[in-house]
Amino acid sequence: MTILVTGAAGFIGYHAARRLLERGNAVVGLDNLNSYYDVSLKEARLARLREHPGFRFTKLNLEDREGMASLFAAARPQRVVHLAAQAGVRYSLENPHAYLDSNLAGFLNILEGCRYNGVEHLVYASSSSVYGGNTRLPFSEHDNIDHPVSLYAATKKANELMAHTYSHLFRLPTTGLRFFTVYGPWGRPDMALFLFTKAILEGRPIEVFNHGDMIRDFTYIDDIVEGVIRVLDRPAEANPEFEPARPDPGTSNAPYRVFNIGNSQPTPLNDYIEALEEALGRKAVRNLLPMQPGDVPATSANTDELDAWVGFRPGTPVREGVRRFVEWYRGFYKT
Repeated sequence: MTILVTGAAGFIGYHAARRLLERGNAVVGLDNLNSYYDVSLKEARLARLREHPGFRFTKLNLEDREGMASLFAAARPQRVVHLAAQAGVRYSLENPHAYLDSNLAGFLNILEGCRYNGVEHLVYASSSSVYGGNTRLPFSEHDNIDHPVSLYAATKKANELMAHTYSHLFRLPTTGLRFFTVYGPWGRPDMALFLFTKAILEGRPIEVFNHGDMIRDFTYIDDIVEGVIRVLDRPAEANPEFEPARPDPGTSNAPYRVFNIGNSQPTPLNDYIEALEEALGRKAVRNLLPMQPGDVPATSANTDELDAWVGFRPGTPVREGVRRFVEWYRGFYKT
């Protein structure tokens, strides 16, 4: 089976592509290698994927309509794992047009490619950010998500709506995965664990927002990838019990699903920092700052639906996951 993995040089995309290659799939990787963060890290991930004979790579922008159509026609993937996007809540305040180009126009090109090339199942990255102003924890797929608090979140909700349209009109099975604060080896340099580790090792203060009064459902990368692969192997189906008079946001009478993938162990940010200090053997100097625009104080995932669908719940303890990240960071950067 040939699987198209977009964002293959990215954090989650790299790990997902590697798992698919290791189990024997042919993988067509797509990435534009943009400079949102250190391109050399993306190239290092890509170099490891290129060691596998079943991997082919295409450098391409998602919003390149003709290029995307040509890629689908040439690769003829049976299934698609769409992980490429313009990421980052805070960056969406500075450069909103990047989110429209990649996350909306780009996603439309993915949907069109699937529609016209007989793709059996599209699995795509959504985000816990879609829950926005919702304060009822843990977050459930059955909750309303009509109050996003960042443009990034709004584009991810839009992706879910667009996917549903194609599932309804063209019977394209689509599954959206709402990731909760993913961390681990080969992680993104713009995320807290990477930023904190670098600062502590360099003897600089770390920036702690909302004065540390934050809770996150930190989810280890191996758990995320396990969920992605299991969901990919079970295409979305219409819910025969769906009631249009009382529509459930998490299912449909079309072959459409959305699932949370989170650790279901919400962790105070200060505990996360303490786990990092323990792994590094150094104390952090904390620069306490107010809440950033677009952020939310707490996230927590209800994963009952994921477990019912594919028999899996993430569960890597935060201290273990942080220890593995630090081990990778020290090895990769030779600190």
